[in-house]
Amino acid sequence: MSYIKLPAVLLSLLVAVVSYAPPQAPDTASIVARIEGPQSPDRGGYDSYSLREMMDRLGVRGVSIAVIRDFKIHWARAYGIADVSAGTAVDTETLFQAASISKPVAAMAVLRAVQDGRFSLDADINTILTSWKIEQSRWTVTPRSLLSHTSGADDGFGFPGYAPTAALPTIVQILNGEKPSNTGPVLFALPPGSGYKYSGGGVTIMQLAMTDVYAKPYHELLQELVLRPIGMTRSGYEQPLSQERDRNAARAHGTSGQAMGTKWHAYPELAAAGLWTTPTDLAKFAMEIQLSLQGKSNKVLSPEMARQMITPVGVGPFAVGLTIEKRGEGWYFSHGGSNWGFRAQLIAHVSKGYGAAIMTNADRGSTLIDEIIARIASVYNWDSLDKPTIR
Repeated sequence: MSYIKLPAVLLSLLVAVVSYAPPQAPDTASIVARIEGPQSPDRGGYDSYSLREMMDRLGVRGVSIAVIRDFKIHWARAYGIADVSAGTAVDTETLFQAASISKPVAAMAVLRAVQDGRFSLDADINTILTSWKIEQSRWTVTPRSLLSHTSGADDGFGFPGYAPTAALPTIVQILNGEKPSNTGPVLFALPPGSGYKYSGGGVTIMQLAMTDVYAKPYHELLQELVLRPIGMTRSGYEQPLSQERDRNAARAHGTSGQAMGTKWHAYPELAAAGLWTTPTDLAKFAMEIQLSLQGKSNKVLSPEMARQMITPVGVGPFAVGLTIEKRGEGWYFSHGGSNWGFRAQLIAHVSKGYGAAIMTNADRGSTLIDEIIARIASVYNWDSLDKPTIR
């Protein structure tokens, strides 16, 4: 048998090719460790603190996180205490109040109704409502304007919620500002589309319109139209929360991490503030929007209808249900949430398949959330980061 003798230089090149292995992406554990630990370089602020140290300094008892990469949940982790009075730990199944992140989930249900031909997104809302009418406005108010906060609604208040044992007002009583409602009436001061003003009252009008159209309880309707199709199995618009679901629900905590007077407040303004959920379920919601836009997972909305959720209406930062913003070089959809003793944030890239959902059970949770999102963006190299100018 004869052998071909290769030149030494060619032989060394072949050995190099065979032995070369492309650099491996960091494993999940190392990524999580970089987010949890002190930051390097230390740019000031909270960089020198670990996640646990930040929680202690801010009085945030518990936080739950889900991170999206490549249109999938890359990891989910939970930290701290769900209820300081009981000493129960947070896990990734622990329920938190989504607060105003209830609104974009509710908006998806409205868009499904539009897609199914129940009404038009630009119809006069008074032609959809049957149990109550807008009488204070001289202008035509539409579902699109209500869900983008451009309807001219001028209620100017958030919803403080009610003690779990309190008598809850009906939606009509809330809209009229009648007892036992603890807020004033929803009023209209501007022509629709002439300005932007955030209005939980406007979204509550849309809640009533949906129950008028479908003649079903709102929490059942949202399960049918959005939550169940997406697989948001831990989510629900149940208010007040049942004893069974309350077993693994977080407690509301104040600015120093103290337990609030009751475990949580109840919110009959379901569409505006009433969703109980987890970051994992919110991540599923965000991914469904991302994939629906590409025609890859249209469990609730067609690509054309999903696009309504990321298309600004022309005034203010909102599309139908979601804030749209440019961060660095990327376009993102997002929504925050702030209820009594709870803070939350959902953010996702419009097209690149990444994002994060973070929920806390503390009044100072927003500061912690902002820091965690900044760390996630840095580790995953989101295009929200300012890139150096190439000269």
